Amino acid sequence: MNSLRDINSDAVLRFGPYAFHLRQRLILQGDRPLRMGGRALDILQVLLERAGSVVSKDALIAHIWPTSVVEEINLRVHIAALRRALGDGQNGQRYIVNIPQRGYSFIAPVQCDRADTPVPIAMEHKPQHNLPARLTPVTGRDSIIGSVVRQLPVRRLMTLIGPAGIGKTTVALRVAELLLQHYQDGVWRVDLAAIDEPAQLVEHLSRTLELDVGEAPLMQRHALVVLDNCDHLLECCRAVVDNLLAWAPRLSILATSREPLRAAGETLLRLPGLAVPPASAIYNVAEAMGYSAVQLLVSRVRARQQGFTLRQQDLKAVREICRRLDGLPLAIELAAAQIDALALVGLQAQLGNCFQLLTQGRRTAVPRHQSLKAALDWSYEQLSPLEQTVLQRLAVFKMAFTQASAIGVISCAVLRPTCLVDIVERLASKSLLSVEQGCGQTRYRFLNTTRLYALEKLEHSGHLRAFERRYARYISRARWTSAGQVSLQLVE
Repeated sequence: MNSLRDINSDAVLRFGPYAFHLRQRLILQGDRPLRMGGRALDILQVLLERAGSVVSKDALIAHIWPTSVVEEINLRVHIAALRRALGDGQNGQRYIVNIPQRGYSFIAPVQCDRADTPVPIAMEHKPQHNLPARLTPVTGRDSIIGSVVRQLPVRRLMTLIGPAGIGKTTVALRVAELLLQHYQDGVWRVDLAAIDEPAQLVEHLSRTLELDVGEAPLMQRHALVVLDNCDHLLECCRAVVDNLLAWAPRLSILATSREPLRAAGETLLRLPGLAVPPASAIYNVAEAMGYSAVQLLVSRVRARQQGFTLRQQDLKAVREICRRLDGLPLAIELAAAQIDALALVGLQAQLGNCFQLLTQGRRTAVPRHQSLKAALDWSYEQLSPLEQTVLQRLAVFKMAFTQASAIGVISCAVLRPTCLVDIVERLASKSLLSVEQGCGQTRYRFLNTTRLYALEKLEHSGHLRAFERRYARYISRARWTSAGQVSLQLVE
């Protein structure tokens, strides 16, 4: 059968061991109803009505979400859920195939009958959750979100890690939204930012899930828990996560943190900054809009200035803004809020003063996301005094540096080499330094925004000039040594 588009609402579409009763929106496998979300049913009906034909992704999205603007990943998630429910691919039976660059096709034989006997009316699954309403689309994260959506139900524990302002919470909440239909007992976010004492964690978690942790109801739940902002309660979170996963075999946990929980079975995913145009010339607006950092900046400016259009003469300023802000979504959103007062060129000129400039976040945002300084304060205040000191002093490095360079510039009687190496590695694990591997060497690098923050702290401590001089002497000696080695090689 090539087309079933003229079927009526009383029809029953049969394929394999399944019967889809259109009026009741019910799928039976033999006599057993399948539990399936409304969107998945809509997609299945469209594909069945066009069995044997290719239905484009755009056509599916337009049919399923006629009044909404959604990302393609929504469709992919529901298709994946539909395939799981039907056992697509098991025992060699295929139902839905992806035709690259074209769309999806239902390839199994379909028979259309009239309903002969009444069947129970399916109760559409209305997933429970406490997720906040999303006010803006998520930019530049489709690949990462899709990866987490695919892996989380199988791996059960994943942690999104990265520096302040990178968008860990944004990605986690988007993943949670897309998995609502998968978890029969709901998706629950537990925000730990407001919790100061480890003892409050279990109480807060129990209150959110409306249960006593460890009792039978939890053991039976097929649910997702988003543990958001675990940074300051790592040991407690690790213990709670280990217990939850042991008690509840159908529970999944998605955590966000600056550093790993180091729990059993944890899968880590480090979030990078949004894609920033390279230092080489950008030739046209279309090329610039291919970078997610530019996409975010432009979309947020358009939200403030209707009719805003990125022009050729704006490209240099936009590239510099995105580069100086490290592709950090929070920093870019805060920068867009200044466009009314400064315009793009003025914003670019003021970025050296970014902590005073980037202060007008959304009023609905949590306090640490209402300014760039507040976001970095949140990370800095979790450091030990010695870690704070090392972070400040390392800020004199303008480029990537090695452990040997750090020892050469900032070691002292208190910061002996072995101690300093350990602290540098801890700062990297806390996402305050990024790690680069190459030519058999490990190098560490600051984000521009983090370095400016640490330099400001070093200046307030009164030690900025002293360590700038130490850095200059070290660089001078390194250049002299390098030149001497070249001379020796030439003599030999």
